[in-house]
Order: sequence, then structure tokens, then C-alpha cells
Amino acid sequence: VQLQASGGGSVQAGGSLRLSCAGSGRTFNIRDMGWFRQAPGKERDFVAAISWDSSRTYYADSVKGRFTISRDNTKSTVYMQMNSLKPEDAALYYCAGRTWSQNYRSVTDSSSYNYWGQGTLVTVSS
Repeated sequence: VQLQASGGGSVQAGGSLRLSCAGSGRTFNIRDMGWFRQAPGKERDFVAAISWDSSRTYYADSVKGRFTISRDNTKSTVYMQMNSLKPEDAALYYCAGRTWSQNYRSVTDSSSYNYWGQGTLVTVSS
């Protein structure tokens, strides 16, 4: 499985971006999809996740009400709409996927994800 993230860019505070993550290969192995982010000098943090059938979504408190995760399994793609962006949202954003065998682990646990995209950079100016 390969994941390709895109959609990052530079916006002003209050602006919006839509990230995409396209999967290829044996994507049927993937159950949950997630987004994580890492700012310079900081650890990689959980942002959002979505279950295989989109019935459940999960968000970090810092992005609730501003970010929306969705997926289109027919296109093997997961999206994250980011609105009302703040300077503290600036980071390298990674998409990740995990297999059904990791179902028992928290979606916020980055070590539970088997596949990672290359990251897409989001910068937010104040």
C-alpha cells in the first residue's frame, strides 16, 4: 500500500485548505485512516481519524469544529477539510492507514498505523 498526501499550502489565519490522501495497492487491507501532524521541534500529534465505513470520526480537541475528515472508498482517498486555520495549525501533515488487525488499538496511537504518506506542508500566517 502506498499513500500520497497532497493539498498543503500557505494560507492566512482564518483561511481554509483541503488535504487529500490517495491510496494505491492493496488498499482493501486498510480499515481506519488518520491524519497526524508534526510541527518543527515537536512530536507527531493525532489530528483526526475515520473508520472504514465512515460511521465514526475522531478529532483532536484542538481541531474539533474546524476540521472535517471524510473518505471515498471508491477512490481509495481520504480528505480533510480544514477551516478557520490558525497559526498553531502550521505543520507537516501526514496521512496514515491501519489494517483490520489494529482495530483494538486507539486511533490516536500513531504506532498502530501500518502505512504512512510522505507528508504535506501547511503554513498559516497571522
